[in-house]
Amino acid sequence: MVVHIVMWKLKEQAEGAGREENAQKIKTMLENLNGRIPGLLRLEVGIDFSRTDASADVVLYSEFEDREALARYQAHPEHVKVADFITLVRSERRVADYER
Repeated sequence: MVVHIVMWKLKEQAEGAGREENAQKIKTMLENLNGRIPGLLRLEVGIDFSRTDASADVVLYSEFEDREALARYQAHPEHVKVADFITLVRSERRVADYER
């Protein structure tokens, strides 16, 4: 199994919305991918409430059958739509992928 974790810090304003609204939109868009991409076993999204300088605003935790399933997810058209939106509203991105 492969675990894929991504954390984003969002812009204060982007795409006509504030940080909190964009965080919720990202959460909804990503969670809507559950059950739609082969090899995606689990996906959950959290929105930070601590709001410290060290915090990310949104975190994605996801599990995949294997590395190939992660690659298929990353190239899947529905995921690409979400990633394109996130690129417009984020200021920073961190990612970690590991095998369990």
